[in-house]
Amino acid sequence: MVDARLVLEAVWTGYGDSRGIAVITELSAQVSTNRVFRLQLDDGERVIAKVSSYGSYFLFVEDHDRIHRCVSMLRGTRWDGVLADVLTRDGRIYTWYDGTTWAVLYREVEQAERLPRILADTQIERLAEEIAAFHAACTELAPRLPPASKSIKSDAIHLLELLESPFAPRNFELPPEHIGVLRRHTHDFLLRLDQFGYDDWPRIPVLIDWNLGNFSVRQATSDLRIHSRWDYDWFRIEPRLLDFYFLSRVSSRTGDLTRFTYASHTITEPRFLAFLRAYQRVFPLTEAELRFLPEVYRFFILNYVIREGARFFLPEYCRRFRLDAVTRYLPELDRLDITPLIELAA
Repeated sequence: MVDARLVLEAVWTGYGDSRGIAVITELSAQVSTNRVFRLQLDDGERVIAKVSSYGSYFLFVEDHDRIHRCVSMLRGTRWDGVLADVLTRDGRIYTWYDGTTWAVLYREVEQAERLPRILADTQIERLAEEIAAFHAACTELAPRLPPASKSIKSDAIHLLELLESPFAPRNFELPPEHIGVLRRHTHDFLLRLDQFGYDDWPRIPVLIDWNLGNFSVRQATSDLRIHSRWDYDWFRIEPRLLDFYFLSRVSSRTGDLTRFTYASHTITEPRFLAFLRAYQRVFPLTEAELRFLPEVYRFFILNYVIREGARFFLPEYCRRFRLDAVTRYLPELDRLDITPLIELAA
């Protein structure tokens, strides 16, 4: 983006509000190509603007339409006001698009307390119970949402086609032997979807990126409640399992690291197993779902690091993550013992 203020002025003018922008504050995490800004208006009210050129504008619109529908359906429930809503115009979500860049405006949600980088045991259990209750609420509203245009299966099929191209080493900036590793893992992932009966699993709205910078909580002496959630970069309508890899990171003994790395060991750590046991008490997972959790991790690496990485992550992160994916993350997944996960179903 050449001039952020010019783009944001165009976004706000297109929205049609007579108030002016007094102050612009960038809130971007400086990891992805998406940019996030707080707009303080001349009457003191504040809204959030996300500006992007990542992926597809048309999928961006679809995702935010679904998010707005979820927010509307959750009104009057325990989750009323928890999700940051999208601003609307003439009864529909408002988006701005100039052919190469697009933007959306959100209401700013109140941010309460942030969880510490390493959670206490009681915080892990209460967070799990809250996530389970949220998933249950999303399961109830999901049948009223229009179907999604993309799925983890369609994304994996697309990636397999890209990896089978003779130009794959150039396009992914990886040597042929590394492309071979990625092709095998993508092929295996698609086989697993068939083996697990993915097509028959219920789809719900999932937010995926549950890192500590994306949500806040209210904590009393012996209680914890999710208070607000924002940032929907990886929103999808998929089986609830897609939320669990990032929740394993939040629960881990090393905490939600500020140095970005995507290892698989967190999904079998004792602390995440405690998270899953607490989740089970509220909204039980089947044995098949527990067995599928490593595939959630595999999909994250293959789709968001490999397939989408160059468009989503800044170049220095993309190169490192892709190399780590082939030399560390996926080989470690091959050696992962998932017995502790299976035992939870007993």
